Amino acid sequence: MQVFKFGGASVKDAKGVKNLVNVLNKTGYKNTLVVVSAMGKTTNALEAVITNYFNNKSELQSSIQEVKKFHNAILLDLFENEQHHTFKKVNTFFNELTLFLETNKSPDYNFVYDQVIGFGEMVSTTIISEYLNEVGLKNNWLDVRNYIKTDNYYRSANVNWEITQAQISKQFNRSILNITQGFLGSDSNNFTTTLGREGSDYTSAIFAYCLNAESVTIWKDVPGVLNADPRYFENAQLLHKISYREAIELAFYGASVIHPKTLQPLQRKEIPLYVKSFLEPENKGTIVCKEVGLDPQIPCFIVKKNQVLISLSSLDFSYIVEGNISEIFKLLHLYKMKVDVIQNSAISFSVCVDNMYQNLDKLLQHLKAKFKVTCNENVSLYTIRHYNEAAINQLEKGKEVLLKQLTHETMQIVTK
Repeated sequence: MQVFKFGGASVKDAKGVKNLVNVLNKTGYKNTLVVVSAMGKTTNALEAVITNYFNNKSELQSSIQEVKKFHNAILLDLFENEQHHTFKKVNTFFNELTLFLETNKSPDYNFVYDQVIGFGEMVSTTIISEYLNEVGLKNNWLDVRNYIKTDNYYRSANVNWEITQAQISKQFNRSILNITQGFLGSDSNNFTTTLGREGSDYTSAIFAYCLNAESVTIWKDVPGVLNADPRYFENAQLLHKISYREAIELAFYGASVIHPKTLQPLQRKEIPLYVKSFLEPENKGTIVCKEVGLDPQIPCFIVKKNQVLISLSSLDFSYIVEGNISEIFKLLHLYKMKVDVIQNSAISFSVCVDNMYQNLDKLLQHLKAKFKVTCNENVSLYTIRHYNEAAINQLEKGKEVLLKQLTHETMQIVTK
């Protein structure tokens, strides 16, 4: 088995869908599972639908229509006849979406988010599966929610590996090209769950692990894994080989090319991960495998925007020791804060967090009962793996540094 993952950028329009066919024809699609994300910026558009559902009902229908119109334009480019059955299939999903929003009784944002956001993947895979059939690439469309089972930690669900392995072993047909959705799963009540933003890579790894796949390939609009995101850093270079350990480090610090959870199941079974360009499928790209280190051995730059830096000090100048730190981490866990950097001295403690669940105000209120609290929002966290002096100077130039931390191989700064 080989597992291919195509992200939203690779199927953002009809031309992208046709190019997916081109990639499959060039690379071969025997014993292949194709995992696909939502098309283009659909996830962002559905997030706007969710926002309107909670905060601006008058705009709700028009925001749904925007998503529908976007996909209809792609359908019209791929299928000449509007009577083609794929139009009806896609329309059924939008009817389901509307029905859910009309009948939902839950006030839980995270639950609603997961029920709505997954329609992007359901629609994209339906369009692609039907188009592949149309051009002679016979395939089997799978609803991933019947295979990947999770808990109900909505928006960042944890996989139940035992049930997931059983479902995939029991139901998966290896003898045909299969198409399924990335990012999604379902809980024990069959409600849709999501694996975290960019979770389609993780989906690929879950299937690869359960199927004992030969390899996973992530098809992107870049030539492979670069040592820096070209949107934020100049002169990014291609990394040819990365060890699992190094890739996990880069993913943990926020490298956007590979989802943080993706590498663990692959590493356990030593399944190689390729990152290649869907525009130049014959090129080698990057391989993540068991081999040692990084090739070439150069500094790697990572940035995470819109972070929060919280600095605490004791009200009575007493030491911040194990008891205090334990309490702080309980609160960070309670309010679902993802911790990216910590730093402490005798009477102070700083932590840079990702406020994904918008619980910052509640957390600060809780902390202020015991500590003097300073909070900087919308800060940027920069990380350099394998830093050198030139790389540090380049990164710090023109920035106000709020926190700096160096270990043997990693340098991190938080800046305004």
